[in-house]
Amino acid sequence: MVDTVDFDAPAISPPTTDPVPKPFEVKFAARVDRLPPYMFGRINNSLYQKRRAGDDVIDLGMGNPSDPPDPIVIQKLHDAAADPGNHGYSKSNGIANLRREVASKYYRKYGVRLDPETEIIACLGSKEGFSHMCLALMGPGDTAIIPSPYFPVHMYGVILASGNVVSLDVADPDKFLRNVAYTCENLTPVPKVLIVNYPHNPSSAVIEPDFFVEVVRLAKKYGFLVIHDFAYADVAFDGYVPPSFLAAPGAKDVGVEFTTMSKGYNMAGWRVGFCAGNADMVRGLGTIKGYYDYGMFQAIQIAAIVALRETEATVEKQSEIYQGRRDVLVSGLRRLGWNVQPPKAGMFVWAEVPEPWRSSMSTMDFAMKLLEEGNVAVSPGSGFGAAGEGYLRMSLVENEHRLRQAVRQIGKCLG
Repeated sequence: MVDTVDFDAPAISPPTTDPVPKPFEVKFAARVDRLPPYMFGRINNSLYQKRRAGDDVIDLGMGNPSDPPDPIVIQKLHDAAADPGNHGYSKSNGIANLRREVASKYYRKYGVRLDPETEIIACLGSKEGFSHMCLALMGPGDTAIIPSPYFPVHMYGVILASGNVVSLDVADPDKFLRNVAYTCENLTPVPKVLIVNYPHNPSSAVIEPDFFVEVVRLAKKYGFLVIHDFAYADVAFDGYVPPSFLAAPGAKDVGVEFTTMSKGYNMAGWRVGFCAGNADMVRGLGTIKGYYDYGMFQAIQIAAIVALRETEATVEKQSEIYQGRRDVLVSGLRRLGWNVQPPKAGMFVWAEVPEPWRSSMSTMDFAMKLLEEGNVAVSPGSGFGAAGEGYLRMSLVENEHRLRQAVRQIGKCLG
């Protein structure tokens, strides 16, 4: 007798119980794993908790302008936003009239001639533009020289582009340039990019125009590209005028400069920035941006045109306001015995932590002490790299009354 075969029966009996599931794991790309824990997370969390509890914390940590833009800029934004034609996708490189206005400002202020079609591109703030420029220029095996202490995006924009970093101290401009030359002579392959940032964030270091003349000479000698972060171009004191990299002879041959309307124009949340200079580098940035974004809201671009064209007096007045705040904060800290120098430009005071705290605790712990016991938030220098240890960055975004109160609270906290 032949057994009947049941073709519908499973070949193997299914298990009566499911296997124990393994924890589901999300694996990030190596570029993300290279990023350290966010240095300001501890302070930001404490600041948030204190404000939730009703504490009046004076925030000198972030350089977030607290003053509004000129009223005519806000009105123009309102009018442009009311036009249905401004609500579609915009060109990622910026509308033509905005780029022409940037070119006009460069010629008017620095004597620099720029082609708005090929040598200027609008960015969603200079930070976005800088980061995408790193993607356009750098890859595995490429090295960038950056300032030290560093604004975080100067370090991690390169790292996210899979590049390597050499950081050089910016305190002495001549020494910085000698170290650039030394690095190029002794590193193989030669660094591909030099990143400079004057007025410098966080240290407020400044330079004179001949510095950029030497930068161009070194760039042509060693074959590296230059990116100048000129975020604080419009905020300067005591008659000092921050020089533009593009004003140096031959600068457009080797590099670009990033500017922003966040600071002097009080348009930080609007995210309006520009990259100008070398046409090939500008085109490379445009290629990256074409894949990542559709450009900024056109109504904002139209309002930015008005800001560039009609509010220079307001920008100058804003510098005077920051200068008054600087004087209040510096004089107050000096009365407490702090060793602090008044900056010539920028929105920050770079203050050395006083003794005995400098020797007895880290900058992070000292910043936490000021926050938890004095209700004053500051940025610890260690958040800007090892070279920042022992210093605090204090922003000038609060008004003079609040800054005086901050000094009083710091003095009370430290006894």
